Amino acid sequence: MFHKIFVLSLGIFALTGCDAQKKIKTDKQTPPIMTDTKATKSDGQKEGIIYFTEGENKFLKAYQMNVTFKGISEDSRCPEGVNCIWAGVAVAQIQVMGTATRPMTLELASMDHPARNYHQSADFNGYTISLQEVTPYPKSEGGTAALTGKYKIGISVKKAEGSSDTTTK
Repeated sequence: MFHKIFVLSLGIFALTGCDAQKKIKTDKQTPPIMTDTKATKSDGQKEGIIYFTEGENKFLKAYQMNVTFKGISEDSRCPEGVNCIWAGVAVAQIQVMGTATRPMTLELASMDHPARNYHQSADFNGYTISLQEVTPYPKSEGGTAALTGKYKIGISVKKAEGSSDTTTK
């Protein structure tokens, strides 16, 4: 009998401790998310463009969505100082997730070219997300291999015009 009471009380203490840890973790995580979005707006960067470094994740409170810049899946842009037939394109993989939706990966290109399935914008959760900038530009010496992990992008988010489907590409 004593053994059962002891095990039961140990279980109650363990559950109480887990709940207290969850409250502490959520309290500690809230301020960085808020300050991160404020820092984006006060950096003196271009109006309406949100910048990400490769692998960076931000919660955009105004749009109630979480955005992660996964990386560049293709960069065929013509390197500086080289004459090319085609200017090329960079394709960024961006994972978006609304507060009530599952994550979705969008592939946004630096230019529209529907024949090659390159789209600069995509609709998600009633908003149109557009790729505005991809930096740095490839150089003839190192090419795109030297840029892995160093990419930065700028996106804009606007209310979608007349979109009824919430997750269309």
